[in-house]
Amino acid sequence: MTADTLPSLAARLRRLQANSHAPYSGCRVSAAVEGGSGEIHYGVNVENAAYPQGACAETSAIGAAVTHGETTIRRVWVASSLPGFIWPCGGCRQRIWEFAAPGCEVISLAADGTAQSQAIEALLPLGFRLPTQGD
Repeated sequence: MTADTLPSLAARLRRLQANSHAPYSGCRVSAAVEGGSGEIHYGVNVENAAYPQGACAETSAIGAAVTHGETTIRRVWVASSLPGFIWPCGGCRQRIWEFAAPGCEVISLAADGTAQSQAIEALLPLGFRLPTQGD
């Protein structure tokens, strides 16, 4: 993804937050994942009264990517209705790790348009993979 398309992706993530189902926390989260094909897949958080049966936005986006046949994630973007930066929870970090290409970038987008980036290896040191997954 080129730098000149980041503002349009950030704007789309902000718009998608309206589709979030967050009646309990009030925190609307949207995410996008770039698959190995280069295609971008989107998701939003879906809360549930039977906590913790909801789905994080990253989980929804990963599910959309896998549904479209992606087996690798190159990059993840996360945005929320909260001020400042938001990062994937521990469970989502492991989900990202499951499909992450080496050096997979996780980018947090603040409402003011600023971004921070971390490699998944920094967010989840010593992440778990089965021996059959190549680690």
